Amino acid sequence: MSGTDLPEGTVLITDHQTQGRGQRGNTWDSGQGLNLTFSLLLRPRFLAVRDQFQLSMAVALGIAEGLGEQVPSGITLKWPNDIMSEGKKVGGVLIENQSQGPQLSVAIVGIGINVNQRELPHPGAGSLIQVLGRETPLQEILHTLLTAIEARYLQLRSGAHAIIQNDYHARLHRVGVPQTFEAEGKSFTGIIRGVDESGRLRVQEGDEERVFALKEIRMVN
Repeated sequence: MSGTDLPEGTVLITDHQTQGRGQRGNTWDSGQGLNLTFSLLLRPRFLAVRDQFQLSMAVALGIAEGLGEQVPSGITLKWPNDIMSEGKKVGGVLIENQSQGPQLSVAIVGIGINVNQRELPHPGAGSLIQVLGRETPLQEILHTLLTAIEARYLQLRSGAHAIIQNDYHARLHRVGVPQTFEAEGKSFTGIIRGVDESGRLRVQEGDEERVFALKEIRMVN
């Protein structure tokens, strides 16, 4: 999917995904006809390259709010791109951006949600059917997600960066809770305080606040 000639808002859906790509080189396996895996084409030319994590936050919020209509226990966002429910990953986002000068030109937003798959290959993975105890039509989830993502995308286009960042912080998985991290080959206890404008994770260690880019830190628990 090159995105060169397709209109903004184009959605490409796959029924069976075996080598979906995630952060840190991870893959995403999806049972045939059970889950929702799709890509969304956006043209965020209004957004500077330096602000590209704003797009990631807006999309993640849209997904969390869309799924939240189905999941009474709530949805949280594990930095940088995991969709969590009841402590397990039920989905993920991967955005591939193209730029033209200092501005973004095209964004391919890849989204995977575990919906009706009961048995999952990874112990940290979950699905909506495990949370809800019932199957959910994939088209219903897709419509709800696209509506919620569009609302957040329009908000981003209006320049409401502070609102998006504050709402993202409020949804962060285990924010404000002491937990173990691993960075630079060492373990330490820290507290997530949010993300900075570049999308780096802000972690308080004792009296010091540190920032980490992707692949510089790992949550151990």
